[in-house]
Amino acid sequence: MEVLFCTSEAFPLVKTGGLGDVCGSLPRALHELGNDVRLILPAYPEVMERAGKLTAVTSLTLTGASEPVEILLGQLPGSEVGLYLVNSPEHFRRPGNPYLQKDGSDWPDNAERFALFARAIVALALGQADTGWKPELVHCNDWQTGLVPALLSEHEARPATLFSIHNLSYQGLFPAATFTALELPDTLWSIDGLEFNNMLCFLKGGIANADWVTTVSPSYAEEICTSEFGYGLEGLLQYRSANLTGILNGMDKQTWNPGSDPHIERGYDVHSLQHKVVNKFALQREQGLPVGSQPLLLGHIGRLVEQKGVDLILDSLDALFQHPIQMVILGSGDHELEQRLMDAADRYPEQLAVHIGYDEQLAHRIEAGADCLLIPSRYEPCGLNQMYSMAYGTIPIAHRTGGLADSIVDLDKQSERDYTATGFIFDEDSPQAILKTCLRALTHFQTRRIDWWKLVITGMKKDFSWSKSAAQYLELYQRVCNNTQTQASIAADSEHKTMPSQAVSV
Repeated sequence: MEVLFCTSEAFPLVKTGGLGDVCGSLPRALHELGNDVRLILPAYPEVMERAGKLTAVTSLTLTGASEPVEILLGQLPGSEVGLYLVNSPEHFRRPGNPYLQKDGSDWPDNAERFALFARAIVALALGQADTGWKPELVHCNDWQTGLVPALLSEHEARPATLFSIHNLSYQGLFPAATFTALELPDTLWSIDGLEFNNMLCFLKGGIANADWVTTVSPSYAEEICTSEFGYGLEGLLQYRSANLTGILNGMDKQTWNPGSDPHIERGYDVHSLQHKVVNKFALQREQGLPVGSQPLLLGHIGRLVEQKGVDLILDSLDALFQHPIQMVILGSGDHELEQRLMDAADRYPEQLAVHIGYDEQLAHRIEAGADCLLIPSRYEPCGLNQMYSMAYGTIPIAHRTGGLADSIVDLDKQSERDYTATGFIFDEDSPQAILKTCLRALTHFQTRRIDWWKLVITGMKKDFSWSKSAAQYLELYQRVCNNTQTQASIAADSEHKTMPSQAVSV
């Protein structure tokens, strides 16, 4: 199949979170199944620096751009996946985060930036940008590409569209006046289109207009149809439920492999687990913590926001640190939570190390060196860190939600008997639940070492590679394309049948 894969970030070119990991890995997995998958990204400065050789395909005159927009063609580094870059310096050639200014606030023209990106995608999807290639299906990801299915719905001869929700809480919401300023088709301003509580909603454009909608785990597909997790869009998602599928994300097993990871102190696998403790000692030394095998070393990696349960971790620290427990935290986000963590690190210098920011190499060292990864997210569409941690023999301690529930098997009597347990799960998002579950893990770590290593090995043997998930996407692509072609054929046949009567009436 010919697939145009649309995203605002993709590793290793640009990454702010899990979206970048997924969109850097899934196209490669689809390509390995024999498909012509081409990725399209904005030409941010770091992308231009890392993309390698690029060839100009065409220049487009697009609404919202004062200068012609250049379409560049190359390859995703480390793969044979085709790469298109939308090169509009006034929109994308700026420093820092793709979405945020240095002070952490949104770029004020994000609506204009990603509307232009959408228009470039539409031109490519319709065969107007690269005359040598036209996709059968356009796969869009998150709100930054939400306008694409909406704009393509205005064209009869169009490719099939699929829209993936990675996190429903990020919706691309803008004032109603922005709709007019962007010069979008009037037909799209309705309750069935882009209007949401009298605001312009990019995400809704994708959900309402795509031929099919996916989420990044089966549980999350169910959760977003409820008022608790639907963020006001649950009614639309319930309406689209017949065309809504949850497919669990996979992980990049080349990048995240403890046997060949260049970022960790000592490589290891299930047959050389004695080397994992070398990574624990190295992490403790690096982070200024007392070195030893006995404290249970917890890791936490992610955005420092309430969604990730960082406030719950903070509220549990005083009780946790009454026990032989250490913790290393890596992330950035809410400034108040960052400061609270730094203050806590000052109070507990021998038990807590905090690194504010994002450091890809340190993330690998935490996955390898920690005994457990603490993931108390209030909701988690999929999550990848729990998969990385299991691959590294680091046992996840997590809240039962979304993809965490789909990928971790809680240790209980049944799962212990049949050797399927891979972690510790709690149901209540509270500091008390975190404390109770961490102490359950500590008990196993201290007194049930054989059972502990069974957990470690079971997790390391789990297959979270993209091959299974990519096959599910490919099957869905084919179904969506067949449905779209059938509908187009029916519409054309219906139009043909009405022509004689129209001619007679005229």
